[in-house]
Amino acid sequence: MRPPARPRASGTARPRPGAEASAAQGPAARVAAARGPAGAGPAERGTDEEHPAERGPEPRRTGRGRADERRPSPELPAQEAPGRAAGSRRGDAGTLRFPGRAGNDLAAEPADGAVRPAAFPGGRDDVVSDRLADRLAERTAMARHRFLRRLGWSIASVAALAGLVWAAFFSPLLALDPEQVRVTGQGTTIDVGQVRDAVTGRAGVPLPRIDTVGLREEILAMNAVKNVQIERVWPDGLAVTLTSREPVAAVPQQGGLHALMDAEGVQVATVKEVPDGLPSIAVSLSDGEAGHRAMDAALAVLGALPPKLAADISTVSAATQDDVRTTLSDGRVIRWGSGDQVELKIRVAQALLRAEPSATTIDVSSPALPVTN
Repeated sequence: MRPPARPRASGTARPRPGAEASAAQGPAARVAAARGPAGAGPAERGTDEEHPAERGPEPRRTGRGRADERRPSPELPAQEAPGRAAGSRRGDAGTLRFPGRAGNDLAAEPADGAVRPAAFPGGRDDVVSDRLADRLAERTAMARHRFLRRLGWSIASVAALAGLVWAAFFSPLLALDPEQVRVTGQGTTIDVGQVRDAVTGRAGVPLPRIDTVGLREEILAMNAVKNVQIERVWPDGLAVTLTSREPVAAVPQQGGLHALMDAEGVQVATVKEVPDGLPSIAVSLSDGEAGHRAMDAALAVLGALPPKLAADISTVSAATQDDVRTTLSDGRVIRWGSGDQVELKIRVAQALLRAEPSATTIDVSSPALPVTN
């Protein structure tokens, strides 16, 4: 007879044949043993419930409706991570390293078991390496060096500029030397001594500080000075070029004196005797404004005459501003009329003097229609 079946304990799985062998094998072998041979149904594999650890992963559904099974990867033999040195495991030399990061200690764990802080990637940077500190110190030193160098150059530039300003405006290096003052173009009526005294009064003053504009105005205020040009002659001289007012006629005045007048009607000097070669102008200044206009017309004619013709004139008269007459040394008279078109009148008069030497009067008041007598 068949012996009665033994009751099974509740919740206890019946051991299958070869379970011990599958346990000794890897997870892949246990999964294969649990599934049984290919094509076997549930009845052939047994009705006992499998342990959750022995079941494989659930199939993953894809978008196309097919199950994508996750197959367990076979176990690989334990190997050292690339780049790991011998003794880099925990406990060998007190150092823990990540696989694949050779030479990067995460935590130093000494042999005596003391715990030391370590900086982990992405955490607080509480410990600054000596190399970074050295770089920061080097950058700080370089910045300080550049600042000090710029400061030194700035101080040197300011000192050099201050030295140049002192040498140019306050030192005796460029001071005016009276022996280096040159005065030219004085003419016949300018008092050269008066001009030189005005210039040498700035002796000892550096050339850049000499007010040449003020000095020019002072010289122009002197008699017979028509124009003046002042130039600095480095390092310690001045060149003064004068343009004098040359008299063209002498105007009789009270007391037997004569006023020397230039072509612009400016009185150059006052003399007792009329200089040789200078004509005397007979103008009645008692007529007021009319007398002054007559004198201006006569002076305009005399100022335009060429030197040879002007030297041959003995007297000049002007009853009005439109009746200017000159008398030559041989007694011939030239009537100029007014001071208009004086250049054309001079050319016509010179031609008639050569063409008609016997004429006693030459009238060029109308230069287009001259008349001779």
